[in-house]
Amino acid sequence: MFKAITRLNTLGLRRTLATSAQEQRLKTFQIYRWNPDTPEIQPKMESYQIDLNQCGPMVLDALLKVKNEHDASLTFRRSCREGICGSCAMNIGGTNTLACLCKIDQDASKDLKIYPLPHMFVVKDLVPDLTHFYKQYKSIQPYLQRDTLPTDGRENLQSIEDRAKLDGLYECILCACCSTSCPSYWWNQQEYLGPAVLMQAYRWLIDSRDEATKIRKEMLQNSMSLYRCHTIMNCAKTCPKGLNPGRAIAEIKKQLAFD
Repeated sequence: MFKAITRLNTLGLRRTLATSAQEQRLKTFQIYRWNPDTPEIQPKMESYQIDLNQCGPMVLDALLKVKNEHDASLTFRRSCREGICGSCAMNIGGTNTLACLCKIDQDASKDLKIYPLPHMFVVKDLVPDLTHFYKQYKSIQPYLQRDTLPTDGRENLQSIEDRAKLDGLYECILCACCSTSCPSYWWNQQEYLGPAVLMQAYRWLIDSRDEATKIRKEMLQNSMSLYRCHTIMNCAKTCPKGLNPGRAIAEIKKQLAFD
């Protein structure tokens, strides 16, 4: 009796495996490819088929599967896989987002196109050159500046109310999704700071512990750094952390106008 049950179980398992093999859900991922080592070869979209039954739920899972099983030369950034580091920012299905937070559309009949962040120089494949973006971030001096030290020589304290003003600002992970979705940044990125950097500028402007407010405002008081923003609001729409850079920019404009 035991042998018969075991045999039936084995047959059932085999049928299940055979059915699974027959019911592969192959989805095509079209991925932007360009190699600086072969500049004579134009950028192209290369297609890879992935069985969704054998892949994790996120786009990053699919990219890792392509790299591990199909083409080891595919290049992209990734690190935390938790939407914290911002490394895997790219354009997926027409939207700037993080590959680790972007779920794969389970409709296998629809191809998914993946590009690097738009309007940036490309290092290779899905890796954009963020050198200029980080230089702009550095230019706003994103650190606490004070002329006086706490009397007790310890922490720079602030009230609960003042600390709450930083909510919705400090969570920015500098993934550049918002800036690279902004037409104003596409047109003027050599001088316009862009949504991500301006939101961080506002974060330091309203920090009650900071004493460099006057200098920070003077840095932004010109025709290009701030005022190229035309309130298109792509930044708020695409932010993978649900933040609103457009609102922060409007608040900076208000502060400068009524200063």
